[in-house]
Amino acid sequence: MKPFWLVILLLFLTASLGRAEDDSISLSDLVQGAQDWAQANLDTNILNAVPAVDDQAVQDFFRRLQAECQGDYVVDLAALRQTAQSVLPLLENSEETQPYAAWLKARLPYLEMADEIKISIPPPAASTNQAPVIRTNPPPQRERELWVKKVATEPWPDGAKKYVPELKPVFAAQKVPPQLVWLAEVESSFDRRAQSPVGAAGLFQLMPATAKRFGLSTWPFDQRFQPVPSASASAKYLKILHDRFGSWRLALAAYNAGEGRVQRLLDRYHAQSFDEIATHLPAETQMYVPRVEAVILQREGVKLEELSAPES
Repeated sequence: MKPFWLVILLLFLTASLGRAEDDSISLSDLVQGAQDWAQANLDTNILNAVPAVDDQAVQDFFRRLQAECQGDYVVDLAALRQTAQSVLPLLENSEETQPYAAWLKARLPYLEMADEIKISIPPPAASTNQAPVIRTNPPPQRERELWVKKVATEPWPDGAKKYVPELKPVFAAQKVPPQLVWLAEVESSFDRRAQSPVGAAGLFQLMPATAKRFGLSTWPFDQRFQPVPSASASAKYLKILHDRFGSWRLALAAYNAGEGRVQRLLDRYHAQSFDEIATHLPAETQMYVPRVEAVILQREGVKLEELSAPES
């Protein structure tokens, strides 16, 4: 079987045959052209390429999950819990879709927490004259309490024993608290195969643009799947975010939701802290930050606000 990169190169050459007028193209130009052509013309969604999971219901689930993660209300994620639990074994059963399974497995706790929050909300009064209940998000302190309770019952992920001691020095080398290596539990359950339907990949779920920003290659060999390079890029990004926002909570929110979104909310609400904008962030981010806090507290016995600030 031909190596994947050679197949791509041959496809590019075939697509370009008869159109090249300049015979002085270098090998590096040719390889770069092959990469650009592949990214522009090939469907990289594994779900569409594997008959075993080429089920419209599965694809609809992923689209809905992405939409609800970026939605306004945490409780809306609760409706996806049972479907996720049904889809997960299907994805795990195929080697090609195991990266998606790893990604989904790391997000099941969000759906479980959303379900718990939904159950705890009092039902509306039976009176038909009662005004309709307006959905609200739980305050950040309440979410922190819930996540601490939940994470306390969860064992270490399988890969943590291997990767935590290996990657802590990588974070420390970037002047970032080494305890933040536990970000990988929330992002991927320490499964370096994890890949999201929108393109994030690896232990720390770096998007392609973020990986390239910090010097990682994504083709033909994707360094996001390599623990040390991905940890280094993640640590560098976290340091930049902390330097910008002056808070680990805000830095984590920006890591998950994007720098621009966090900054716009801070400006809109004349805010300076995560708690002031928390309920306005995407549903996933509202849970992401307190979940990371709870994981670090459980695994390291230290609160997020007690982490040593990066050295200047």
